[in-house]
Amino acid sequence: MAFVHLCLNVADADESQAFYEQFGFEYSRSFEFHGAENRYVVDENGIELQLKDDPDVESVEVGDAWDHLALEVDSVDDTLERIDHSGVVEGPMDVEQAGARVAFVEDPDGHAVELLESLAD
Repeated sequence: MAFVHLCLNVADADESQAFYEQFGFEYSRSFEFHGAENRYVVDENGIELQLKDDPDVESVEVGDAWDHLALEVDSVDDTLERIDHSGVVEGPMDVEQAGARVAFVEDPDGHAVELLESLAD
């Protein structure tokens, strides 16, 4: 078994792609299915995000079926200064129990994205 991808419903595939490219994701492919654009971006480890842009959906309602997507970064503070995001939800803060410095931001559609920096030496 292998993790293949995570699909995020998005209101604007271009805007969402630009957001995730800030973290090193790159466009890999796209196709249309049932009228929706399905655009894929991939990170250096081969993890894919599917950005599903349905033209019949003007805005995305983020529910409670899942909590957040975590992205490891070299420095949470430096990353927050350099990226364009839709708001800091929480942090930055050290979470000693997890051995990490974290901050939560929102992507253009309100999905929670955790920026995680290891505190291990």
